[in-house]
Amino acid sequence: MSLPAHARGVPVWSVVHQELRSKKSVTLFLLWQEYRETHPEGYQYSWFCEHYRAWRGKLDVVMRQEHRAGEKLFVDYAGQTVPVMDRATGEIREAQVFIAVLGASNYTYAEATWTQGLPDWIGSHLRTFAFLGGVPELVVPDNLRAGVTKAHRYEPDTNPTYQDMASHYGVAVLPTRVRRPRDKAKVEAGVLIVERWILAALRHRTFFSLAELNT
Repeated sequence: MSLPAHARGVPVWSVVHQELRSKKSVTLFLLWQEYRETHPEGYQYSWFCEHYRAWRGKLDVVMRQEHRAGEKLFVDYAGQTVPVMDRATGEIREAQVFIAVLGASNYTYAEATWTQGLPDWIGSHLRTFAFLGGVPELVVPDNLRAGVTKAHRYEPDTNPTYQDMASHYGVAVLPTRVRRPRDKAKVEAGVLIVERWILAALRHRTFFSLAELNT
């Protein structure tokens, strides 16, 4: 049974905002940790971020997305797939294209996998972290079933395996809100770049393995 708001404790958003502005080294994650130390039964990090953004949005009717270096990694799959032919049988199998984009720099990683299922989803994250040489503070996925078992505006249910991966790497998972395209504008732009500049250029190539496609 969930606790009422007064029992959980609601942060003073003006203080949170001032703390963030006072020093570059202060992050929302740090402020949330301090909040949970004071309120052990307090809200989850995703709720904390969402409500702070909502409060900050009231300061400016047109809220611009702001991204700090290393803060957010946006992840999704391209809508377009790539055919891969079995050299022996001639059978065609469609490969999925995973895309990850860093919020501040737009630095983009893309790879092909056979499915959008949980093993491939987790594997793509691990290879992305290895490629980047580090991890972000936040991973921002769309509400894909492999990542989010139940979409919710403030406290979505994250797939247990996905959450275990996030905990192991010390990152937080903050899924985009349903029907809020601006939340994932970065990765949608990344998808367009990959489709227009990579997949379109490869449209006349025939690939015989996933490894060849990724190479």
